[in-house]
Amino acid sequence: MIISKQKPFEEITAMLKEYQKVFLVGCGECATTCKSGGEPELQEIKKQLERAGKIIVGTCIPEAPCLAGKLKQELAKNVKVLREAEAILVFACGLGVQSVKNNDRLGLKVLPGVNTVFGAVMDSKGNFFERCSMCGECVLDVTEGICPVTLCAKGLMNGPCGGMDKGKCEVDKDKDCAWILIYKELEKKKKTTKFRQVLPPRDHRKSGKPRQLIIK
Repeated sequence: MIISKQKPFEEITAMLKEYQKVFLVGCGECATTCKSGGEPELQEIKKQLERAGKIIVGTCIPEAPCLAGKLKQELAKNVKVLREAEAILVFACGLGVQSVKNNDRLGLKVLPGVNTVFGAVMDSKGNFFERCSMCGECVLDVTEGICPVTLCAKGLMNGPCGGMDKGKCEVDKDKDCAWILIYKELEKKKKTTKFRQVLPPRDHRKSGKPRQLIIK
């Protein structure tokens, strides 16, 4: 799940200063789930923009705008109104925005309506938590499913730092030290000997950007 938050309305109107006729694109997956780009959000921003004097020529919510196939279907359905637009305002993560730009054949200005924040898991109450940094070098087998790269403020790979105090992080005293959490998990499973395993330094080349996966 990619978490995004809607940009302040003032920022959106500033981006649209040069454009009068606007087409809105939402997201049927992540942005719908975190309430930044679903149907209710698009209808509300449509009303706000119209009150601000903009003309909303149309809207669509692709199931997954980051997937070219899904996006192209929706853009094709709306090609007539898209021809009237000057800009496309996208309420999806940065991946969705770039996908719209790459698949727009009319050369319209493509603008982001949200800020992309982080990748997350969702709990049973609908809250979102960042748990993975997508570093390209997973060690969850050693750390009992707890990611030190993400949960440790310093990204330490071999135990807590000297600033840890009573199980809390020195950077944020309200936050549990990731490595204490890891140790407690190992202790539950009687595998504390794993704590002595020295992990090698991270190979940052694996998380160098931009990354790609070519499917042959």
